[in-house]
Amino acid sequence: MNATRLPSHAALRQGAEHAAARLPPLLVNAERVAATVVQGVHGRRRVGTGEAFWQFRRFQHGDPVQRIDWRRSARGQNVFIRENEWEAAQSVWLWRDGSQSMDYSSSDRHPGKRERADLLLVALAMLLIRGGERVGLYGVDAVPRSSQATLSRLVAALVGEQQVAQPLRTPSLPVAGPLGRHTHLVLFSDFLSPISEIEHTVRSFASQGVRGHLLQVLDPAEEDLPFRGRTRFLGLEDDGDMTVGRVEGLREAYLQRMAARQAALTDLTRSQGWTWTYHRTDRPAQAALLNLYGALSLLGRA
Repeated sequence: MNATRLPSHAALRQGAEHAAARLPPLLVNAERVAATVVQGVHGRRRVGTGEAFWQFRRFQHGDPVQRIDWRRSARGQNVFIRENEWEAAQSVWLWRDGSQSMDYSSSDRHPGKRERADLLLVALAMLLIRGGERVGLYGVDAVPRSSQATLSRLVAALVGEQQVAQPLRTPSLPVAGPLGRHTHLVLFSDFLSPISEIEHTVRSFASQGVRGHLLQVLDPAEEDLPFRGRTRFLGLEDDGDMTVGRVEGLREAYLQRMAARQAALTDLTRSQGWTWTYHRTDRPAQAALLNLYGALSLLGRA
């Protein structure tokens, strides 16, 4: 009986490099965005009961006397306490809306919504992994992991194999499966589904003790409705077409409905202990990532 030949180290390396060569645009861009943001944050490290030293800070009324660091305090006139870093790694699940509405872009000057959502998702994963957190792509990965290999698998799942040229397609909202308490979930979508469906999804996860964040990614035309005159709107998800004679006559009502939707998202997430932010594809990705990273830090302290 012939033994199965295992690939050599060189063959494995060559195969890995060949696979990685398919992924660089998204990874390189995500790395650039993450590198910019990491300079503006102190990190996701949190005060806790771990043994790893984080920082000294001045003693405040109500702090336990046992936490005073007398050696550091003896160097000056102020009393300092020693803060340790919270050592329990968080599990952060990431999910991106892969429905056809996310392919929309009103101009060649800025990316489509799915392209921008992928960029922000991968950049966030980079920051989280650097901070020691476990990351997984919800609906794809079995368990979250904290390794550089996780990024390659994540990107491969998002963009799909080149020979297929088909990115990951998912419904407009994820199906709420069991995640367990003390996990975090970040959803990237345009959140243009009916509010009742979004509410059902958020409540289904929140009822498990999952903390989460919604990042709404919009094309500027979806928020501003800048069109004028006779305009034909083409449905992207089998929802038909519509022609409007003077679209500017609908602008005020449209803007009011969009504002009402975003207010509803704010109220919904706040009621469930979640957070919500939005991002326009004509604005820098770094600002959205910084806001998202800060929101996750706040969720981690709650």
